[in-house]
Amino acid sequence: MILQSLNHLYRRLAEDPDNGLPTPGYSLQNITFCIVIREDGTVVQFLDARKSVIAIDKNGKERSSIVPIEILVPGQSKSSGQGINPCTLWDNLTYLAGYPQPDRNTEKAEKNRIRAPKCFEGSRDHHVRLFAHQDVASSHLAVARYFTRYTPVELLPFVESLPEDARKGNGVFQLSGETSYAHKGYRQIEQSESDAPPDQPNQCLVTGKNGPIARLHEPKIKTFDPKGSLLVSFNEAAYESYGKTGKEAGQGRNSPVSDDATFAYCNALNWLLARKERRFRIGDATAVFWTAEATPAEALFPALMSGVPDAEDQGTKQRVHDILEKISRGTLGTDELGDPNTEFFILGLSPNASRLSVRFWHTGTLRNLIGNLKLHLNQLELVRQWDETNSKNPEPVRPSSYQLLRQTARDADGIPPLLGGALMRSILLGAAYPSSLITAVQNRIRAERDVSYLKAAILKAWLIRNNNQNITTMLDETNTNPGYRLGRLFAVLEKAQQDALPGINSTIRDRFYASASATPRAVFGRLLRTYQHHLGKLDEKLKGYREKQTQEILAALRDFPAHLNLENQAQFALGYYHQRKDFFTKKETQPPTETANV
Repeated sequence: MILQSLNHLYRRLAEDPDNGLPTPGYSLQNITFCIVIREDGTVVQFLDARKSVIAIDKNGKERSSIVPIEILVPGQSKSSGQGINPCTLWDNLTYLAGYPQPDRNTEKAEKNRIRAPKCFEGSRDHHVRLFAHQDVASSHLAVARYFTRYTPVELLPFVESLPEDARKGNGVFQLSGETSYAHKGYRQIEQSESDAPPDQPNQCLVTGKNGPIARLHEPKIKTFDPKGSLLVSFNEAAYESYGKTGKEAGQGRNSPVSDDATFAYCNALNWLLARKERRFRIGDATAVFWTAEATPAEALFPALMSGVPDAEDQGTKQRVHDILEKISRGTLGTDELGDPNTEFFILGLSPNASRLSVRFWHTGTLRNLIGNLKLHLNQLELVRQWDETNSKNPEPVRPSSYQLLRQTARDADGIPPLLGGALMRSILLGAAYPSSLITAVQNRIRAERDVSYLKAAILKAWLIRNNNQNITTMLDETNTNPGYRLGRLFAVLEKAQQDALPGINSTIRDRFYASASATPRAVFGRLLRTYQHHLGKLDEKLKGYREKQTQEILAALRDFPAHLNLENQAQFALGYYHQRKDFFTKKETQPPTETANV
């Protein structure tokens, strides 16, 4: 299903030449230098072909960097291994100039030195065989003459004129005075080494048609590893089918996909991953999104899931905000994301050595996607601790999936690897939230000794969806759940301490939150005794107000439970958050002035 959908996407995208997808026989490669030659093969110069780009970092500052340019060249990705495998009209300096790449490892450096002349000779023989006759393009003939004219020793001064970083990449040829590269117009017509004997069935699992089966699935996926990664590959006998083993008989034939379909799905996936507006991060996975037909959702959905950084286009940020608001309120127009019956596809990938791991794969219709996203947003809805009225950096009304995942770990690297895919499944399919999400959030609350807005929103959504609880967006004084009441009580006791001891650095939350939320019977007796001392330092009006709050909360509690399970611990956190937020929410009837006796 994954390969079929990507194959279909390539066919659709290839209809528009502006998309820049490679055509069969070509691949998109990173180029760092260009060898400019004359018609007789003499070198004009080795030119640094990289370009300067300016990007905006997370702090809003512009950063300039030098990056390779991407060019369509004949053939596929550079083959790995120690064999001699020259490319046509492009390659690295080892093949184009016999230049041994330096290495800190003395043994590897020596191997490179011995191998470099052989690679140059292999590239020379390859180009002479193809172009050393008069009925080829003048630029191709010039390349053949270049190889027969020079030796690696003679080319070394030209190589050393390049910056060291440019020497590490791939290069192309260009005829002096021409604006196009030498490989333009070249068509590589070679018999595929993956063709099986005529008497063997060659049915492609993707298209169902008979044809040559790809031994290696190329071009490689380059987003995660500059050398490229494979989505389909076999490198151990345990993964191979009976009789389809070894380098020639095995490899891709264990999952027979035609050369044509392989070329299509690999290039479609590379195209998606190369475009920022088509991909987004979720945990340790990079996800791409597309639809069966062209829709506005293709460019908008990644931003809906990951958010738009403040430093980027404010117009896009506002549009994403408006769409999320419309989805949440059920007022989204049918034309804003596309036909509701259009099928969508979301693929999550993570690097694994030289291969890719599929973290998640979700499909469905845009109608179902929007409905499930609306449910998710509504269940997350909660009164914010910091909004436009009390902060210059208000918390998000519609938090992204990444913002939710960040609540599970101290830093982004600590997010559990499998949690992103599980959360995506819950959001996109309307399934229950993973229990590991709540466990991780509760662990962070205990470690940080604080209940933030986003953590409280996650707990609220989990209680509603997984436990069928009725949780309001703000303080609910009618909620008699023991955990919720105890969370409110803990907030009142903490506020009384802060009223009695203005400017105190640490409160009862710092010492007792974890134990109070898990084993209240062991803690609250001591807290209430300390609370009496705090009340004694307040003036009569404020003392009466705090005591009234405490008694109203305790009235619904028969006893302090010995233990609170995970569900009631979530209620405790929400009760605490709601009560704390209520203290600092402006009301029509104000409580007494909060001053302490001196």
